[in-house]
Amino acid sequence: MAKLADVNEKIGKAVVDGYKKIEEGVVGGYKKIEEGAVEGFQKVSDKFVDVLFTKEGETVEEAKERLAGSLKKEAESEEN
Repeated sequence: MAKLADVNEKIGKAVVDGYKKIEEGVVGGYKKIEEGAVEGFQKVSDKFVDVLFTKEGETVEEAKERLAGSLKKEAESEEN
């Protein structure tokens, strides 16, 4: 009977280990997809800002800050 318990314990451990490997693979894959999507969106966003909103000699980051500041001022004026 002790042999059966040992075998069941080994099977249980193998199942748990297998599940953990699958879980790590799925989570890791999701994180890679998520990072790729965010990076892709950021590149597209930067290109739009560069083409449509930057002023001469202004960087994309400076244009984003300027636009964010103007949106904040607009929102504050609407509250009053």
